[in-house]
Amino acid sequence: MTDETLSIGEVASRSGIAPSALRFYESEGLVHATRTDGGQRRYERDALRRLAFIRVAQRVGLSLDEISAALAGLPDERTPTAKDWARLSHSWRPRLDEQIAMLVALREQLSSCIGCGCLSLRACALYNPDDGAAALGAGPRYLLGDSSADVIGAAETAHPSFRQDRGS
Repeated sequence: MTDETLSIGEVASRSGIAPSALRFYESEGLVHATRTDGGQRRYERDALRRLAFIRVAQRVGLSLDEISAALAGLPDERTPTAKDWARLSHSWRPRLDEQIAMLVALREQLSSCIGCGCLSLRACALYNPDDGAAALGAGPRYLLGDSSADVIGAAETAHPSFRQDRGS
């Protein structure tokens, strides 16, 4: 072991990540540690960059599987370069653009939903008549890109009387 390696406490302190999380990340293969003769973990300094990447990736909503796949694209035989990190972060762009669009949609729709006063998309005749959104699948359908026309169409398909009730 050299002075270039860091103990788990030093890595935890520098990265802001709890030792238990470091051990978990190691068990998942996201970071690597060597052991001293006494069995203590020692991390190379480049582990700090990997941990910074993991924290940022989690903050933008990437799953551990996605993070693991991204890290697998980095070289093991050397410290990743700025070019390696740029390539990796560029691959996030579509995912981040999608998340930004979803957050903008949430911001725009949140006001109208709260302003409606019903506070229930299940009962909301304007945005989700007869719970038509449920027919489109699981999750926040409007934030996933479905429109009120999609929901109305689903409600008409799921409940044929819906069209008559609306005077169509």
